[in-house]
Formats: sequence, C-alpha cells, structure tokens
Amino acid sequence: MGMISRDEFVERMTAEGKPDCPHCGEEMNIWEVPPVNFSDGLGWGVPYLYVCFNDECSLYKQGWENIQENYGQQASYRCMCVPGEEGFECMPVFSPMGAKGQLIDDQVMMQEEMLKESIKKGFSILTECYLQKDGISCLRLLTDSAEPARVRLKAAEMIGDIGELEAVDALRSMKFPNEPLQQQVDAAVKKIHERHYTRECPFCAEIIKKRANICKHCQKEVAGV
Repeated sequence: MGMISRDEFVERMTAEGKPDCPHCGEEMNIWEVPPVNFSDGLGWGVPYLYVCFNDECSLYKQGWENIQENYGQQASYRCMCVPGEEGFECMPVFSPMGAKGQLIDDQVMMQEEMLKESIKKGFSILTECYLQKDGISCLRLLTDSAEPARVRLKAAEMIGDIGELEAVDALRSMKFPNEPLQQQVDAAVKKIHERHYTRECPFCAEIIKKRANICKHCQKEVAGV
C-alpha cells in the first residue's frame, strides 16, 4: 500500500466502504491493531483491520464451545479482514470485551475529522493574520475557548509578534485553561512590551514607558522598580 500515514490509511478504509461479515452479514468495524505481535511474530502488517463485533455472529457464538471442547480454554473468535485483501480470518478473543478497546467508533472518527478541520481552518486564518498584521483577529482566536488548543497556542505565540499594546489588558484579564498556553500568553505579553519599549506599572498595572521614572497614571516613582 506504500508509505502512508495512519490517518490516510483509515480515510482510505472509510472511503472504500466496510465489508460485511460472511458469518452474520453485519457490517464490520474498523479496528486499530494493538502494539503487540500476532501469529508468526511478524506483526499485523497494517495499522487497522476490519473486525466483526456482532455478539450474535455465528462464528463468535459457536467459538466459545468449540475452543472449550478442543483446547479447554475460555475463548472465542472474531471474524477479521485485512483492508485491500480478499478473504476473512479468525482472531481469538478471551472475553466478551476482548479487543473492544481498539474499536474505532464512527462517532469518534467524525469528531476527530471535525477537530482536524477546525485546526486546519484556524491555522489558515492565523496565516492570514500574520500576513496582514491583524492582531485583533489573532486575539479573537486566542481568547475563544471553542477553538482547538493547538490553534490557541499558535495564536498566543503569534500575538507577541503582531499584537499592539491594546492587547495586553485583554490578555492580562484572562486566565487560560492550561499551563503551556498561559506560559505562552505571558511570553507574548513580554514580547509586546519589548517591541513597544513599555512595561506595566508595578503599583497600578497601567502601561508606561520602559524608562519612565514616574508613572503618569498613579504618579508613583517607578525608577528601579
């Protein structure tokens, strides 16, 4: 199948359509292979498989009795299929919940796709913000809690390069949800001050010139403070 990413692999599987289990006729699920070897020890060969998780499947139901009678073990089979290949195989499971930890739910896939699209859109807007020196739109993305964390982190980094002094009060008035984002915002505020040769008065928090001796807002002496 060539060198493709895991995301591209599962997108291809979804586009091709899921096969039906030959034992029960139910549509099979996309299953992420675990990081352990299988069968001959050579690995699974692919990052995802099709697996039937229908508990009423004849292969699964009869497998419990078959394995108990022949091997004296509590186990059964799930029908599996390698994407892009013909034919079906059996995968052993040792409990009704066996292998379900790697089951890729359609709703989860949809949410992941939506997240990727949101990140892609956010980064596109930020690129335009940087080119146009649009600090206001950049600040809006940064302060919007509905935006993905990666977009907000990038916006925090960028606002330090293009943000005006007016952004400082907005940034100082907010508490951000995680430490890396808060640290990036603090670094951005520092960078904005460096670009404008300003700082914040240690007494009234108003913005003043970096070399000011007296705060023009509260009239207190700030030299050396």
